[in-house]
Amino acid sequence: MDKKFTPKIFLVDDDVFCLTMNQQCLNNLGYKNVHTFYQSAECLNQLTQQPDIIFLDYHMDNLNGIEVLKKIKRFNPNTIIVFISGQEDIDIAVNALKYGAFDYIMKSQLNEEKMRQVMTKAGQLRELLIRKSRKGILKRVFSGLGL
Repeated sequence: MDKKFTPKIFLVDDDVFCLTMNQQCLNNLGYKNVHTFYQSAECLNQLTQQPDIIFLDYHMDNLNGIEVLKKIKRFNPNTIIVFISGQEDIDIAVNALKYGAFDYIMKSQLNEEKMRQVMTKAGQLRELLIRKSRKGILKRVFSGLGL
């Protein structure tokens, strides 16, 4: 686990078994700030907690994953969203990535090593976003000073 990156993680899945297994996997990797939700609405209502990463099931309650993804990205475009789905539909995966998902993983392919890889890449992306944000702030400060 990257010690610099201690993210707040949301897991959203209506399958209690998958939710519990994914939470345990993240805990085993050293991630302790993990919050679980059985419904997409519960997750959406808690976005003010500013999660860094959301692992999102595609098929849940009355909203599909793409609708939830769009709502999350409107709230905070920098939230990293990873779809975890049982759907082997390439169109769903393409749409998820098109609308801003960081990754799309089949539930059947998810294991501790895959989760470690995703978290490492997410940490690297987060660092890039932070650096980009800092550059933007410095640029605005210096341009305001006439430098």
